[in-house]
Amino acid sequence: EVQLVESGGGLVQPGGSLTLNCTPSGITVHELAIGWFRQAPGKNREAVSCIATSQGAPYYADSVRGRFTISRDIDENTVYLQMDRLKFEDTAVYYCAALKAPLCTGNAAMYDFWGQGTQVTVSS
Repeated sequence: EVQLVESGGGLVQPGGSLTLNCTPSGITVHELAIGWFRQAPGKNREAVSCIATSQGAPYYADSVRGRFTISRDIDENTVYLQMDRLKFEDTAVYYCAALKAPLCTGNAAMYDFWGQGTQVTVSS
């Protein structure tokens, strides 16, 4: 059974940085498309970023492009989401999701596995 373990959320001031980690068990990141989604109170879940073996350039939502960086470490079997220059509107619960496919999709319904979510709060 594939499980996704997330870590790295927290409270940060505007302009600060956080790194989220997603580590799957039971499968390697090389076999997965791994995406990060977020959901703020009263809003729909939105795709933030995604990385996959055959994806080429990672996917970023327009709202985070240039501030967030997704990467993966095959040896650590972990996908990272480096979030820089954080804004108030980045506040949300962030979810790691995985799909057994070589390409990303922004459709949350397509993902097979989900992490438990980690809270990111940007506040002064």
